[in-house]
Amino acid sequence: MVKHIVIWKLKEEANGKTKAENALLLKQGLESLKNKISQVISIEVGFDFAKNDTCGDIVLYSEFASKQDLHDYQNHPDHKALGPLVQSCTCERRMLDYEI
Repeated sequence: MVKHIVIWKLKEEANGKTKAENALLLKQGLESLKNKISQVISIEVGFDFAKNDTCGDIVLYSEFASKQDLHDYQNHPDHKALGPLVQSCTCERRMLDYEI
């Protein structure tokens, strides 16, 4: 099984929306991938509540059966379609993929 984790820091404002509004749009978009991409076993999107300088603002946690399934997810048109929104709203990104 492969775990895919991404943490983003969001811009205070982007696309005429606040950080909170963009966080909700990102959450909805990312969670919708579960029903659109068959390789996704599970997906969770959460918001930080600690609110300190070392924290990100939003996290994606997802699971896949294999590295190939993760690759297929990352190259799926529905995943790629979220790219412009994610890039326009974020100022920092960290990612970790691991296999168990």
